[in-house]
Amino acid sequence: MARPEKIRLGDLLIQQGLLTEAQLKLALEEQKLTGRKLGRIFVDGGYVSEEQISQALARQLRIPFFDLKTFNVKPDLTKLLPEAQARRFRAIPLEDRGSALLVGLVDPTDLLAYDEIVRLVRRDIELAVVTESQLLVTIDRLYRRTEEISGLAKELQAELGDMPIEFGELLGLTPGAEDAPVVKLLQTVFEEALRTRASDIHIEPQEARLRIRFRIDGVLHIQTEADPKIATAVALRLKLMSGLDISEKRLPQDGRFNIKVRNNPVDVRISTMPTQYGESVVMRILAQSNGILGLDNIHMPAHILDRLRHAIHRPSGIVLVTGPTGSGKTTTLYAALSELNTTEKKVITVEDPVEYRLPGINQVQVHEKIDLSFDRVLRTALRQDPDIILVGEMRDQMTAEIGMRAAMTGHLVLSTLHTNDAISTPIRLLDMGVPRYMVALSLQLVLAQRLVRVICDSCAAPHVPEPHEREWLRYELGEQLDGHHFKKGTGCPHCGGTGYQGRTGVWEMLEMTSEVVEATNQDDPSIFMQAARKQMGGNTLRRDAVRLARQGRTTIDEAMRVASQTED
Repeated sequence: MARPEKIRLGDLLIQQGLLTEAQLKLALEEQKLTGRKLGRIFVDGGYVSEEQISQALARQLRIPFFDLKTFNVKPDLTKLLPEAQARRFRAIPLEDRGSALLVGLVDPTDLLAYDEIVRLVRRDIELAVVTESQLLVTIDRLYRRTEEISGLAKELQAELGDMPIEFGELLGLTPGAEDAPVVKLLQTVFEEALRTRASDIHIEPQEARLRIRFRIDGVLHIQTEADPKIATAVALRLKLMSGLDISEKRLPQDGRFNIKVRNNPVDVRISTMPTQYGESVVMRILAQSNGILGLDNIHMPAHILDRLRHAIHRPSGIVLVTGPTGSGKTTTLYAALSELNTTEKKVITVEDPVEYRLPGINQVQVHEKIDLSFDRVLRTALRQDPDIILVGEMRDQMTAEIGMRAAMTGHLVLSTLHTNDAISTPIRLLDMGVPRYMVALSLQLVLAQRLVRVICDSCAAPHVPEPHEREWLRYELGEQLDGHHFKKGTGCPHCGGTGYQGRTGVWEMLEMTSEVVEATNQDDPSIFMQAARKQMGGNTLRRDAVRLARQGRTTIDEAMRVASQTED
């Protein structure tokens, strides 16, 4: 293919009717002031979209436009162009056409990029157009660093050999320690964890290997395996970073530290546990750059969202969000808190750990080692004249009672509790020793939730339910299934072959209406259960999961998994 010719983007867009002369003039004036690329000014100014620019270039140059949201780039092809050059030239190999390599570029008129890519791949190339935002997402996904992590682990093993570990080097006291293989390894592991949207990193010493796994969308995936001899060095560096006792290897320890990964601040919560072959380390990643979602952005069903909004805008009472660890409870509470956070309200949170940073509120980190416990902080918080209090978790009777008393004395209290479903929550509070009258008077609403994996858009395909799935669906729906269109991901590079991409919530809600409150005051739990089921009207976690499966957003498998978690 001949080298591309440079064209004037503004004139091209005007010629194709996508831009006006006045808009071009404004953009050119802004370019003189800021030096930004003209195409970016067009997009940010709302004149045209990225797709419109790319398609206009494709029409003018008579080359194809590729939508990377739906096109599956082969990971093996990406190796032909190193990541640094792919990012620099905004390019990615798309297809091997035998006589030439098809390469997608954001700017196919970039002559320097064309010449450099030909030199790097040592082949003739044909050009296609892709959008910049989709290209960067694709690069982040495909240039996985598994091989680099394995290589750094081997480098660390070679450096350590059979010699004892030098504490001084790991403490960073030796010049050049920041370049030590153990530091490079951990830095690369964290970068890859953020790139793959991992929520946890598991470092597990086994008899014959050290295994590093990432939890992505709630499921663990092996990232790499290395020589077990490096486990001690890795655990030691992490304990130093989090201020843990490096001499203590027989007892579990918990800590946290802050790092920057590609200029993104990240909070890391760390837990160590002695095992037969060394210390197992698990790290929860709390990326501050992710931001806080609003209630309108967490895909909650309208009938539940309206009732939740009504409850959190009351001046007093308790709203509880329940579910197991990792079910998104804190995300939901902070979505509510971001809506309530105004200059007229004083908001205090008591958490362990503080997972989100929200400007304008007073956040307190519990610290059990210095006796800064939930109940102690909560008592002090009530003397700080708050309007709204968020308690990270009602772990015991004392914390629950203080929260209930706060709700009864004119405060809005938001908190979480570990229960299986909404109905069992008031009963759980009674089992904890909270007086029955407190539960009846202060509890306003219980929201139970789970997270289910969402089917990958790139490989979603129609799915005919298996016999056992049909039987389960028939039990849940009580109707014929022929009118429903279920889907399942077949697995592709976009989702790492899993068929899923991201997660969403399923919910059920119990409102403490006068009938439910009256039933709560009865000694017979069955009376309460009957009243609660009547109030919920069959809108359970199971039914919400089935709703998502019927919409083709999740699989029947995921809906069945939620159902199994909520069975009595």
